[in-house]
Amino acid sequence: MLIKPAEQKGKLDTVTVNGPEDVPDWDAVDWRIHEGNVGRLRRRIFKATRERDWTQVRSLQKLMVRSWSNTLVSVRQVTQRNAGRKTPGVDGQVALSSAARAEMAVRVHQTISTWDPVPVRRVYVPKANGKRRPLGIPALMDRCPGTGSSCTGTGVGGSFRTPIVWVPTGPRLRRRDRLAVQHAERRQQAGVDRRRRFIGGVRQN
Repeated sequence: MLIKPAEQKGKLDTVTVNGPEDVPDWDAVDWRIHEGNVGRLRRRIFKATRERDWTQVRSLQKLMVRSWSNTLVSVRQVTQRNAGRKTPGVDGQVALSSAARAEMAVRVHQTISTWDPVPVRRVYVPKANGKRRPLGIPALMDRCPGTGSSCTGTGVGGSFRTPIVWVPTGPRLRRRDRLAVQHAERRQQAGVDRRRRFIGGVRQN
């Protein structure tokens, strides 16, 4: 039976961070408590990022990685909620039963700092124009770490994302300069000049 941690505001107890010693009863997990723990950590990371307190951000991110609640939420998202939960990677593993999901959660949590990702399984998806698009399917163990914390963009990975720049092709990260140059070159080749001219702070037509 999974030990239910006492509900605390802004803090996680030893069981929540380190995880239980035995494999938990997956069907008896109180998801409201664990999702609340992850949600509080997300809000604290978001607040620290907004205040540009990077020392606190790194500390909270480490706490998120070690969080047992985050591991449970991540494994549940990957093995129970995602549409690709029945699709294996190169390891051929899936976790469709409660016992398999509980064992996967314990395994992910115990190897969170030592696990080395394995290559993805390459498959080809047909497109509407008759061609095929390559798709890489990660192994089950590679999908779980951090899923619960990063799916909203405010967890472990969200704090280090560069600002989103909107361009005609949609939002892109870390590609501002290259996309700006490519966009300018395309507009120049097309003979389009819509640059705004300002003289003395007044727009000139």
